[in-house]
Amino acid sequence: MAHHTAGTRNGAGVLDRTPAIVTLTMNPTVDLCWEVDRLEGTGKNRARVRSVGVGGGGINVARHVGRFGGRANAVHTSGGEVGLRLNRLLDEEGIDHVAVDIDDETREALVLFETGSRHSYHVVPPGPQLHEGEGERCLEVLQQLARRSPYVVVSGSLPRGLPDDYYAAVARQVKQAGARLILDTSGPALRAALAEGVFLFRCNRTEAESLTSRPVTTFEDARALNEHLLTTGATEIAVTTLGALGALCSTSDGHTELYVPPLPGEPISDAGAGDSMVAALVTRLAAGDDPVSACALGVATAAAAMLTPSTEPFDVDVARSLRSRVRTSSSD
Repeated sequence: MAHHTAGTRNGAGVLDRTPAIVTLTMNPTVDLCWEVDRLEGTGKNRARVRSVGVGGGGINVARHVGRFGGRANAVHTSGGEVGLRLNRLLDEEGIDHVAVDIDDETREALVLFETGSRHSYHVVPPGPQLHEGEGERCLEVLQQLARRSPYVVVSGSLPRGLPDDYYAAVARQVKQAGARLILDTSGPALRAALAEGVFLFRCNRTEAESLTSRPVTTFEDARALNEHLLTTGATEIAVTTLGALGALCSTSDGHTELYVPPLPGEPISDAGAGDSMVAALVTRLAAGDDPVSACALGVATAAAAMLTPSTEPFDVDVARSLRSRVRTSSSD
């Protein structure tokens, strides 16, 4: 059974008058973020609670879409006491969301931040096991919302119990609803979804290497992958990120290399950079930007996200300021 909670809108502007971007998070988390001065191997580590929040790819994307002034509606699973807490946290944060009830307990993750080294340890359990009926309910809710949305973002891992082709079924539902699917996942679920075909696919080096079975470290490596994805019909737009180097955005019009801008500080953590990038990208696509321009803000936003510890949100003003410093180089 699903319920909808209408949160307050974060930001205002022209995007408030457009249909909401829908995101799907099948395996969300309640993130407990603690901090210690220094993590010791013996004795007790005295920790301070830094924050308690909601995580999971699609939820993170919905959060950041709102921070950029866009509209988003997050579809997610929710089970047990942790699921109830997840719903409350989303309500308090003002994120519009649809919770699909499941029998098993939603997972909790622990983020441990060591203030001395400014290093983060992210400990994440596998999460709940879903049965077929719960997966079907998520598809039904998603299809209803996708009919009124220009874009659907699927981001994050697939929980246990669902078949590897589940995201392929999501891709079919989104197409039938007349929306465009943006995919950001990994593993067997990724291959099955790409076989169905999506509008935009974003992958990092690890995911890229899982598809190519060889290292993807240069723009030339990324171009070979992106060309393959485009020519096989796996995606209409391919975005492969290359860490500190930048990203390659490929469409039928050609390939564009986008270089990470100089950072106004030392990078702390790349956790959340991918979700931040996707949020910026889909927000600008929904506003009418071309893919390369949208991707440029995505690269700037991922860079801004690296300046914050683990799950903490990036500075939107920093992301926007870095946008003008993203260098590009295009080729057919």
